[in-house]
Amino acid sequence: MKILVADDDPQFLKALKITLHSQGYDIVTARDGVECITVAVEEHPDLFVLDLGMPRMDGMGVIQGVRGWTDAPILVVSGRTDAREKVAALDAGADDYVTKPVSIDELLARIRALLRRVAQENPSDSETPLIQFGDITVDLNAHAVFRGHKGREVRVRLTPTEWKVLEVLARNTGKLVTRQDLLTSIWGSQHVKDTGYLRLYISQLRKKIEPDPAHPKYLKTETGMGYRLDIDGEPEV
Repeated sequence: MKILVADDDPQFLKALKITLHSQGYDIVTARDGVECITVAVEEHPDLFVLDLGMPRMDGMGVIQGVRGWTDAPILVVSGRTDAREKVAALDAGADDYVTKPVSIDELLARIRALLRRVAQENPSDSETPLIQFGDITVDLNAHAVFRGHKGREVRVRLTPTEWKVLEVLARNTGKLVTRQDLLTSIWGSQHVKDTGYLRLYISQLRKKIEPDPAHPKYLKTETGMGYRLDIDGEPEV
């Protein structure tokens, strides 16, 4: 399991990295909110351990930023003891909140509890099949897209939002996914009318995975309704 620890206290960061690594976890770190977002996009951690009082972007901004594309648990470890801070963090998308100072045994127990919950909610993740069409392979488990054939694959770089759009369509291969469902699952119910965002990301995805983006074979538009991933489709005219 990969854990991203984000904190601007170098001593706390170093100590937690050593402790978690000794427990068998793969650890990546960040020293501020902006770096945390960047590392999260690159590494796709299974769990976040996050301070609220970080420079450049605080922990609340990080929570709101990553919740648009990942369901990985977020454990806030903060020196802020105000109950309103805790409520705000949990409402924003954090899964648990503990105040500093915290014993390492309690912290490890909370991490184990969050990771157990993920395993129970996603018992068959490791069995998720690869989605293949043309020379594209979508690995839903690894959150990755590759172009090319076996032994010659090259990773296709997607933004977090591009990935989320493709992931929803790939998990519903061959089925119409309405614009409202896509917008709600990615940006929330308050954005169900922001269809311009969706057209932009579909256009960007087509440029990255379609042989001829102007005449898409796979990412089909169902006029007035939504989109569909057709892995055996013919070009639109």
